[in-house]
Amino acid sequence: MGSSSKASDNPSKVIKTEPLDYKDAKWATLVSITFKDPEGKERLWESAERLTRPKGCDIDAIGVAAILDDPSKPDETPHIVLQKQWRAPADAVVIEIPAGLMDPGESAEECAIRELKEETGYVGRVIEGSFGISPVMFNDPGFCNTNLRMIQVTVDMSLPENQNPQPSLEPGEFIETFTVPLTDLYEECVKFEKEGYVLDARVGTLAQGVEFAKRWKLT
Repeated sequence: MGSSSKASDNPSKVIKTEPLDYKDAKWATLVSITFKDPEGKERLWESAERLTRPKGCDIDAIGVAAILDDPSKPDETPHIVLQKQWRAPADAVVIEIPAGLMDPGESAEECAIRELKEETGYVGRVIEGSFGISPVMFNDPGFCNTNLRMIQVTVDMSLPENQNPQPSLEPGEFIETFTVPLTDLYEECVKFEKEGYVLDARVGTLAQGVEFAKRWKLT
């Protein structure tokens, strides 16, 4: 399932940017951290923090690396599920993987399956073993405390529910889902940038991992 839309097709644009008062913040805030360095010197650090992490949860969000799997076509190149979504902080259409914030009381696996179904319509299954759920990863630890786990999921394309997947997007969500061959992900990322898209770091990192494996013959 390819994508025919272009980055320039999306009419969204930033109208205004202004300071945000702490009392008005719903999703994130800025904090000042006082700490001691290895020499015992006291220092200050400015950091951003999410305000949405559920109590008792060790992560803010999950990302889903979803691979389409058709048992009737074992020799077919696997495809990865990607998305196009305009993001205000980037003021651009971003190439992303399905992702979302944790809800209270749910596990990372449950969050991944829920977000995949809501955003793409696909019904997936978390890969068994330690590879299915990644260690906790920090998005940008020099800037914020936001973290996540990557969840590796397969989508059985032989199941009836995956024949014509329909997303259940929330109001204000405008997401286009498409797939690309996993082996071509790095080349596709290079092409996306030339076409005016912005890459989510998770997509770029996955692409680099695939390219590392190919170039250094790790399999």
